Amino acid sequence: MARLPVGIRFIVSFSRDQWYRAFIFILTFLLYASFHLSRKPISIVKGELHRYCAAVNEGEVEFNSQNQKAGDVPPHQRPDNETDCGWAPFDRDNYQQLLGALDYSFLCAYAIGMYLSGIIGERLPIRYYLTFGMLASGAFTALFGLGYFYNIHSFGFYVVTQIVNGLVQTTGWPSVVTCLSNWFGKGRRGLIMGVWNSHTSVGNILGSLIAGYWVSTCWGLSFVVPGAIVAAMGIVCFLFLIEHPRDIACSSTLTAHSKGYENGMHRLRLQKHVLMEKNKPLDPEMQCLLLSDGKHSAHQNHTIVLPADAGSGVAAISFTGALKIPGVIEFSLCLLFAKLVSYTFLFWLPLYITNVAMLLLSGALVSGPYALITTAVSADLGTHKSLKGNSHALATVTAIIDGTGSVGAALGPLLAGLLSPSGWNNVFYMLMFADACALLFLIRLIHKELSCPRSAMGNQVPFKEQ
Repeated sequence: MARLPVGIRFIVSFSRDQWYRAFIFILTFLLYASFHLSRKPISIVKGELHRYCAAVNEGEVEFNSQNQKAGDVPPHQRPDNETDCGWAPFDRDNYQQLLGALDYSFLCAYAIGMYLSGIIGERLPIRYYLTFGMLASGAFTALFGLGYFYNIHSFGFYVVTQIVNGLVQTTGWPSVVTCLSNWFGKGRRGLIMGVWNSHTSVGNILGSLIAGYWVSTCWGLSFVVPGAIVAAMGIVCFLFLIEHPRDIACSSTLTAHSKGYENGMHRLRLQKHVLMEKNKPLDPEMQCLLLSDGKHSAHQNHTIVLPADAGSGVAAISFTGALKIPGVIEFSLCLLFAKLVSYTFLFWLPLYITNVAMLLLSGALVSGPYALITTAVSADLGTHKSLKGNSHALATVTAIIDGTGSVGAALGPLLAGLLSPSGWNNVFYMLMFADACALLFLIRLIHKELSCPRSAMGNQVPFKEQ
C-alpha cells in the first residue's frame, strides 16, 4: 500500500472538532474585519470632501486655455456636482467642525447602541442577529456613498447615515466574541483572542486600500464597495456560521420520546445538582472574586439570581444582573480610560511624534491592555462561575464593557482638541490622569487575586462526597 501524501497526512492529523474550531476562528475573523473595513472610508474621503481652492493657480489656467485653443486634449472638467473647494456643505470655513461631527455622530451612536445590542443579542440567535447587522451596515455604508451619485449636499443626511450605521454596527462585536468563546475554552482564550484581535488592523488596512483606490476619481465608490463587501459577508455569515459546538454534535435522528426522556433526566440532574450545591462549600476562586470583604461566611450564597430556566441555558441575563457579575463594572470603567488614551493617541499622536519607534512602543503599551479587556476578559466574565452555567450572559457583558469603552473613545479626541490650544503639556497631563484612573479601577481586583490563595484556602472546608 502506497504511503499517503504529506498534505493528506497533515489534514487527517487534525480531528473533526479542530477543523470546525479553525473554521469558526477564520470566519469570525473575516466577519469583524469587514466591519472595520467599512468604517475606514470616512477618514480617507475627508480630504476629498474639503480641498484647498488655491490648488489651481493662474499659470495652470493659462496653460490649459492655450492647449484648448491649439486643439489639444481639453483640460479636466470637474463634475457638475463638485465644487472647486470640495463637496458642499464641507467646502465651508467650518469644515473641521462638520467633519468632526460625522465622527462623533458615529462614535456616540455606537457607544449608546452597544448597551442595547448586548441585551437584544442575548435573546436572538447569533447567526440571524449578526446577519441582520451586517446587511444593515452594508446598506448604510453604501448610502453615504450614494450621496455622491445623487448629488446630495444636506449635512443632516450624512449625519443621520452615520448615526444609524453606528447603531447597526454594534451587532458585530458581542456576536463574534460570544461565538468565538463558545468554541474555545478559558485555558486558551488569551492567546487565541490575542491573535484573533488582529482583525482590527487587517480590516483598517483593507479599508484604506479600497477607499483610497477611488477617493480621487469617484469617492462615492469608496463607500459603496466596502458596503457591498460587508453585506456579502453577512450572507456568508447566514450560510456558514455555527453558533455553538452543540449545534453540530446533536443528532437529527432523535425521536421525540428520546428527547423528552433526555429533558426529564436533565431536570432530575439539575435538581440533584441544586441540592448538592447547598451543602457544598464555596470554592477558592468563587470566594475570592465574590466576597467584597472578609466578614462574610464562605458558605453564603453569592450567585447571581437568574430566571427559573436559566440552568438550561435558555434565559438571558438582565442588564442589572450583568452589572452584578464581579469585575464587570471595574473592567468597564478601566476600558473607558484605556480607550480614551488609545484613541487620543490614534488621532493626535502622529501630529506630535515622528519617531517611528516611539509610535510603535506607545501603540503596544496602550492598545494591548484594552484589546485584552475587550476579548479574553469579556469572555471570562461572561462565563463567570457565579452565573451557574447560564451561557446567555456573554453578549450582554461584552456589550457593556465595550460600550463603556466606546464612550472613552469619543471623549478622548474631543478633550484633546479642547486642551491642545493651551499647550500639548495639558493634553499629556490629561492622558496620564486617565491612565492612573484605569489602574485605580483594577486595584481592588488585583488585591483579591493576590490575597486569594491565603484567605480562600484558610476558610475552605473539605468537601465529602455523599
